[in-house]
Amino acid sequence: MKPFDFVRPEDQEGAISALAAHSPNVRILAGGTDYLVELKHVSQSPGTVVDVSHLEELKGIEEVENGLRIGAAVTHTEIMNHPLIEKYVPAMIDAAHTIGAVQTRNLGTLGGNLVTCVPSMDSGPTLVALDAEVTVLGKKGARRMPLTEFFVGPRKTILQSDELLVDVVIPKQNLGKPTAFYKFGLRKGQALALVNVASSLWVKDGKFADVRISLGAVAPVVIRCPNAESSLEGQEVSKNVIEEAGSIAVTEAKPIDDFRASREYRNDLIDVLTRRTLNSAVEMANQP
Repeated sequence: MKPFDFVRPEDQEGAISALAAHSPNVRILAGGTDYLVELKHVSQSPGTVVDVSHLEELKGIEEVENGLRIGAAVTHTEIMNHPLIEKYVPAMIDAAHTIGAVQTRNLGTLGGNLVTCVPSMDSGPTLVALDAEVTVLGKKGARRMPLTEFFVGPRKTILQSDELLVDVVIPKQNLGKPTAFYKFGLRKGQALALVNVASSLWVKDGKFADVRISLGAVAPVVIRCPNAESSLEGQEVSKNVIEEAGSIAVTEAKPIDDFRASREYRNDLIDVLTRRTLNSAVEMANQP
């Protein structure tokens, strides 16, 4: 491990000041489940590491005027155990259960999972399917954007070196929206996704409405499937249209061949998991 300076600011304002003072040779430390591993193997010093894991402004899960706010430093275990998540977005609990081991979930944060921005992240698809927004804060002030705009490429977001991800907000109109998440890996636990899928929808008068389908591990970033979504919008709920949507979703992804699975196998998984998430979400929508 290369030597570096370590800063532990007292509050969010202090964190922003530290990032600005040491930019661009600065990194943020939250749970550390990804970055500490990376830090042991980098060839150059990161310069300065700013620890934000203790900042109260980045914690908490609460209902706010425009939806459900989840602080960037909230851990996966907190997500799994929080009553508001269980009430409004239980698919996030399903996703959190698939992330690493217990120790990883106890330390790892939602913000860290998003900022690390690996294509196979497990928290991303559900949030994208719910049109989640993120807040980014820097010396120039705060900016809010859809999560889909936050992702740029593998391990790359729009965050500048002097900016901090503050929170994630699920819009009020999507709280309680029927949403399902499925992940397929090479083993049941502690495995990267070969494919993960989330679908959210409403069923109104027996027809699909406001459909969102999101895929992970099949493109450089987590993606939506607008063509598959459009194929369902306003259609009567049926097995045939769901099967067609699964086939269309395959055409919107760009999975790779690697040592874990072939492109063809991943395409089969996209089809199957898309159909499963849609069927599960429909079942939720039809519950009294």
